[in-house]
Amino acid sequence: MENISSVNGLQNAIQILEFEQTYKEQLLKKQFLLTFESLKPVNILRSTIHEAATSPYLIDNILGATVGLASGYISRKITVGGSGNRFRKLLGSVIQFGVTNLVAQHPDTIRSIGQFILQHIPRKKEMNSERP
Repeated sequence: MENISSVNGLQNAIQILEFEQTYKEQLLKKQFLLTFESLKPVNILRSTIHEAATSPYLIDNILGATVGLASGYISRKITVGGSGNRFRKLLGSVIQFGVTNLVAQHPDTIRSIGQFILQHIPRKKEMNSERP
């Protein structure tokens, strides 16, 4: 800032500084209110739910875990069936745990294998159209 040599220049500089102070005070108040609103528990919960709902990775992870649990449960039911044998129940639990973890950790691989199998299974209409 330049050296002020007159009273008029000093008054102008004081007015400019007062205006800047008022402006910065208003900005600070607005920022405080925004911060206060964003830190309310309802708003924190709302933003967290919104982020979770829009996250593609979370949806893929939930889908993978769900498919893993379902396939593990089905494999256990196939293994154990209606048997009351303790060894078969233990074996069924081990197989359920293994299948669940395998499917949940590698959902893309399982999906690609499933798509490959579905594409290469001959359909009835295609088989009927190939016959003479």
